[in-house]
Amino acid sequence: MVNRVTLIGNLGRDPEIRTLETGAMVAKFSVATDEGYRDNSGNWVDRTEWHDVVAWRGLAERAQNTLKKGMLVFVEGKLSTRKWQDQNGQDRYRTEVVANYFRILNSRGLEGEGNDQDLSRPDASTPVGEVPDSADDDLPF
Repeated sequence: MVNRVTLIGNLGRDPEIRTLETGAMVAKFSVATDEGYRDNSGNWVDRTEWHDVVAWRGLAERAQNTLKKGMLVFVEGKLSTRKWQDQNGQDRYRTEVVANYFRILNSRGLEGEGNDQDLSRPDASTPVGEVPDSADDDLPF
């Protein structure tokens, strides 16, 4: 079985960062992807899809230090759905992309940022399960 998500899109906001009681850092941000098509009348229709992305620990710290609203990013991860009950006892669900890798493709005019930066590489202190250095070899671009 495979649970793999690949997104290329623009950040809708700066990452929101939290540190849990356990000390683990989590970053949440949204990525917009778009597509266009012609409807039955021949009119061009643009469609934007928003994706909630969550990054943990070392990757969250890198997101905090490097990601800014508007940047074009490549994100790779897996889909994860959480279930909880609201105040009325109703079941609620949220599906998110849990990132295990990201790469800035451009900075959309943001000063001090270069193009095609790989700022999510794990280092020796990165928790097990994050993408190894050899992951660049299978990027689709």
